[in-house]
Amino acid sequence: MERTLYSRDEIMAEPPYARVQEEAGYRLHGGFDAHGDYLSPRTLHRWPAVKAWQAQLQARGFPLIDASVRLLKRGNYPSVEQQKVLLAAGLGETLWNGLTITGVIEARGRALCDISAPDFQEIVTEDLTHTCAGHLNKGLLYAHGLDEGGNPQAREGGHDAMWFAVRDHLFGKGAYPIPEIPESIARPEEGRRMPGLPKAFEDWILLLMNVLMIEVRAESFFAYCIAVMRDPANFTDRRAAAMHAADLVERIRIDEAIHVAYLQTFVSEMRSFTLKLEDGSRVPGATLIDPVWEGMIAWHAVTNADIQQARSREDILARIARHKDGASVRDKFLALERKAAA
Repeated sequence: MERTLYSRDEIMAEPPYARVQEEAGYRLHGGFDAHGDYLSPRTLHRWPAVKAWQAQLQARGFPLIDASVRLLKRGNYPSVEQQKVLLAAGLGETLWNGLTITGVIEARGRALCDISAPDFQEIVTEDLTHTCAGHLNKGLLYAHGLDEGGNPQAREGGHDAMWFAVRDHLFGKGAYPIPEIPESIARPEEGRRMPGLPKAFEDWILLLMNVLMIEVRAESFFAYCIAVMRDPANFTDRRAAAMHAADLVERIRIDEAIHVAYLQTFVSEMRSFTLKLEDGSRVPGATLIDPVWEGMIAWHAVTNADIQQARSREDILARIARHKDGASVRDKFLALERKAAA
């Protein structure tokens, strides 16, 4: 039987590195084995633990919820081909801004180091000792926070600094001004979604669902960035740097997989449990979790995607209008948009 109980120290344990990771002047988390293969931070036991919890859940007859890019209904904007038009015209600020904003938002994820989830055993009938839900405060949330925002005490950057390193490899440091950063990319919560549960638990379920969908959207952005960076028509004067930047995005992608996996496991577990309501009654978790999860998917995959695309489109067209060949660039850019919509 696979092991399903871990200490905090074990969840936080690092793989054995032969070499640490340094990029573009940033000291970063993770490292490389003796063969030069990348190793994600704090995954010596984290991956075996998550896989064991998933296997245990499925052995109980409950599938994992879908947490793949199949949930997404909109592509990245601008598209890979539209980004090529912008880069060819010397309008790299759109991609620079996207990478910078991503890095700043990743840094906010370090807040997971500073908060603790409530004890979900209070609202779950089943024993949580050997589950993902039972390990949130035993290193899972803290490790996630360090992955995203780095470890200042060790002077080690996380995904925040990794995205800045990607940006600097592509454009050089300080190529454009720092853009305005969105206040939040999570769904704004108005009113109760699971009114039968104590609010503190509802809030935490919504938080972790939001984070999971943000991670799913990130997977689409990884693929987008890699396609742009590895296209030989882009960054023709910095091809080696662009290819290396794509490799760095691949490392972030490897790191983020554990976040998707444990959050997917947590939500899947919650729908499998019997939940205790404030009035003393008990309900199958799926009756509360499933409709809320469907709403979370719809907001991230459609509603917010459309809002963000409209804002990006307005900014990009304004940037194109200031270009010396703005009319020509605009025609090429919009022609690709019409082609995709046809």
